[in-house]
Amino acid sequence: MTPNFAAFRALIMHPVKFWLYMLVKLPMGFLAGLKLTQLDPDKAVVQVKYKWLTQNPFGSMYFAVLSMAAEFSTGILCLANIYKSDPAISMLVVKMESHFIKKALGVITFTCNDGDAIINIVKTAKETGEGITLVSKSTGVNQNGEVVAEFFITWSIKAKASKSLKAN
Repeated sequence: MTPNFAAFRALIMHPVKFWLYMLVKLPMGFLAGLKLTQLDPDKAVVQVKYKWLTQNPFGSMYFAVLSMAAEFSTGILCLANIYKSDPAISMLVVKMESHFIKKALGVITFTCNDGDAIINIVKTAKETGEGITLVSKSTGVNQNGEVVAEFFITWSIKAKASKSLKAN
């Protein structure tokens, strides 16, 4: 774990600081009740609960809430790996594909195990200065361990021009 990753992890895993981060940076995630339960260099785990605010008219969790939780599980790994990066790194979702397998009820846990791939792509983006894409997978399971949805989020990662280059 790099020092920057560890610093980001310490901030985001603090309950009050996470709550404030969600309120300021991802208010819909705050309202939906996204909860980051694990953040390690290789893995991120996010939970969301079926409740009145997350329901759809068909008696299950709204697909947009599932999408938000899945994207957050992949994006938080990207954010942790670009935190205080020099040069700064930009990230953007450019594509999303999803498969809904089972009705989403109760607590749904999304896991992304692509930390190593994200570390490598950030390193490559820094070295080359080129925009690079990465497809990151997040799998959502219910309390019984049954897969309810799979998401494939395509991230574009690019190093910004360093301050020293902009000055010249």
